[in-house]
Amino acid sequence: MEVPVSTRHPDALRLLSVHAHPDDESSKGAATLARYAAEGVDVLVATCTGGERGSVLNPAMDRPEVRADIARVRREEMAAAREILGVRQRFLGFVDSGMPGPGEPLPEGCFAARPVELAAAPLAALIREFRPQVVVTYDETGGYPHPDHVMTHQVTVAAVEAAADPQRHPGQGEPWQGSKLYYHLALSRAWFQALHTAMTERGVPSGMGELLAGWPDTPPALATTTRIACAEQFAVRDAAMLAHATQVQPGVAFMAHPRDIEREVWPTEDYHLARSLVPEAGAAAAAGGIETDLFAGLRAEVEGEVGAG
Repeated sequence: MEVPVSTRHPDALRLLSVHAHPDDESSKGAATLARYAAEGVDVLVATCTGGERGSVLNPAMDRPEVRADIARVRREEMAAAREILGVRQRFLGFVDSGMPGPGEPLPEGCFAARPVELAAAPLAALIREFRPQVVVTYDETGGYPHPDHVMTHQVTVAAVEAAADPQRHPGQGEPWQGSKLYYHLALSRAWFQALHTAMTERGVPSGMGELLAGWPDTPPALATTTRIACAEQFAVRDAAMLAHATQVQPGVAFMAHPRDIEREVWPTEDYHLARSLVPEAGAAAAAGGIETDLFAGLRAEVEGEVGAG
């Protein structure tokens, strides 16, 4: 049974991270979540789908009984990962869309085939229940062109707007206006290049060269407005990733590069501030300044509310 998300102090700092599938919360921004959770921030992950159509990417888990019950397995993996990260988590109940090939239609009834307004309703209700000051999700591209990732962006933006509008979704909780919306800048070309260069200079074999050589000719990345120092939480992030055993193979792909090099050359997780009702944060982003806290400009206000309570 899911525990209501509104049971903690109503004036605490609250962070909502919205993802497409189980495992996305551990591969994109997990060290950030672990850092804030360890600091006492109330952190909630909203997972749009159950990952039912995801492939089994770890050969050790590619067994008939796993494939036959993949929905249950992935829910159990998610439960383990959220415990490791120290966060709460809620499934929104949509069905994974899979990754259709060129020209193939989306599966009937899947998440990405739903009207955005209807698909945003459960998340809008969750936002009103949880009342996050900060929401984090993917940019317009989804981070990569999986239909559920693109849909997650669209649904999150729609839900943030709907949750604040008293005319929409009556009876679904009191309206709530969050203060900031961020987009992940995880697994960027710059990140891969920095690690590849550092590994090559140190004589460490790098498997990232081929990836970089074939990097698609995509538009420039969004500007980095926020860097969260979280190298101390990389081990927690990695443990959470490995908890998604159907999706992550130890020592392969993202799990292959030396963590000491990563901590040295890229000790942060990075974000783009997409929307802000905090004047100084918006001004700083416009001027090219770099935040070091997702709650920059909010802490004094929230702490004042707590003290007044």
